[in-house]
Amino acid sequence: MAATGLFLCVFLVEHLYTNLHLYWGDGGKEFNEMSHSMVHSIFIRIVEVVLFASIIIHVVQATVLTKKNSDARPVKYAIDGASMTSSWISRNMGLTGSVIFFFIVVHLYNFFLPYRITGEVGHDGQMTVAEKCAEALGNPVYAGLYLVAVIIMAYHISHGFASGFQTLGLNNKKYTPIWKMVSNGFAILMGLGFASFPVIFYVAKVMGKDLLHWNM
Repeated sequence: MAATGLFLCVFLVEHLYTNLHLYWGDGGKEFNEMSHSMVHSIFIRIVEVVLFASIIIHVVQATVLTKKNSDARPVKYAIDGASMTSSWISRNMGLTGSVIFFFIVVHLYNFFLPYRITGEVGHDGQMTVAEKCAEALGNPVYAGLYLVAVIIMAYHISHGFASGFQTLGLNNKKYTPIWKMVSNGFAILMGLGFASFPVIFYVAKVMGKDLLHWNM
């Protein structure tokens, strides 16, 4: 659970770095080239398989652990003291994780499927990957879903990142506060970074601006 979660955090950093190229203002050329090169890289294809496996394993492990915790205490305490000793997010990682998983499925349907499976995006004479991103992020429904998912993801990471290191045994009185601070900082950075895409692209569309070509 910890290993797959931390691996997914590493993927988020790479994904954010790639997405930031949408702001280059070059018509999406750099973003398209990066996407194309990754698709044809053997290393990236292997990482992609590991990524999908990590997502599935993370979800399955979460389900199994949740059931084990529930079976271990079939009768709840008469007085729930959990709220006084733990945060809401730590008690609802399953809920936030479910929302994130739902968004991942929607995200794959909107981008991975047309680009990698059906070939409707990214081919000669058709919409490029960058144009597809701009179109989706300019859609109020998708942009709203994206923003909500990113906010929930940030809360999920704020607990999960530090918890992952704790699970791996890298915690004590000296390092625990540091891990928590790093975890919160990482969650804020990822949250703000990814949240910028639906906000900025949607606002640009409302204002009638072509964000992909602002520098041309």
